[in-house]
Amino acid sequence: MKVTIVGAGNVGATCADAIAYRRIASEIVLVDIREGFAEGKALDITQTQTTLGFNTKVVGSTNDYTKTAGSDVVVITSGVPRKPGMTREELIGINAGIVKGVAENLLKYSPNAIFVIVSNPMDTMTYLAFKSLGLPKNRIIGMGGTLDSSRFKTYLSLALDKPANDIQGMVIGGHGDTTMIPLTRLASYNGVPVSQFLSEDALAKVAADTMVGGATLTGLLGTSAWYAPGASVSYLVDAILNDQKKLIPCSVFLEGEYGQSDICIGVPCIIGKNGVEQIVDINLNDAEKALFSKSADAVRNMNNDLKSHL
Repeated sequence: MKVTIVGAGNVGATCADAIAYRRIASEIVLVDIREGFAEGKALDITQTQTTLGFNTKVVGSTNDYTKTAGSDVVVITSGVPRKPGMTREELIGINAGIVKGVAENLLKYSPNAIFVIVSNPMDTMTYLAFKSLGLPKNRIIGMGGTLDSSRFKTYLSLALDKPANDIQGMVIGGHGDTTMIPLTRLASYNGVPVSQFLSEDALAKVAADTMVGGATLTGLLGTSAWYAPGASVSYLVDAILNDQKKLIPCSVFLEGEYGQSDICIGVPCIIGKNGVEQIVDINLNDAEKALFSKSADAVRNMNNDLKSHL
């Protein structure tokens, strides 16, 4: 199995490292526009093989998409990262042109690939890829909900003082500080609702911390996070390549699901070898439906800025 990752910066390189170390793919191609940068990252990762015990082939390429030919999954992380005080929405004008050009180059050499979009603003970039490439909607996946849900479960773990891997929870809606929806009502600790352990105020704080999870790290680091985003991409790629049928919140194109159409936004999906194999209806309550509708309106407002790029 072959995976291409465009953008060899912090997120892309961490994604490649995780996929290689976990032996998810047999070959990884890293592509970057900076001369020698992807080659350097690929060589650095390759030099960990003998100490970490994997045999994945990792190749770097300076803007040469011929090396990406025949990829099963392609991941787009390229674009300008968020700086302190910058919203994901402010990135749209810069990153739209980058993502569209990258996606078209990838499709040229890997016509059967499944696309995973990471670039911000992620829901809008996923919508741009879907509209530009003309592929079936199951083959265009925005990974934001995967990352947001991992942050949600982390904050629940900290509040509960319990292992994160024993906690279930998901975040739906837009991948933005004010548009994501942590579903505290449905979160559980080994099957027991977390509301039995945490007060309403504590759950509200967990939800609030989750929503600003990315901004918190940007403020601390001076740039976007990379370990959790890279790991989240590898988790999603693993579900695709190994046909795991995992239930993962992802940004996908809706055609009436959750009362929305002509939009890419985060909803629970079954992810397998065909990409998005099913969109799961989880029966939101009235308050959650209202939040989802508000989130969709905000994502649509961002999408309106795409008209010149479609």
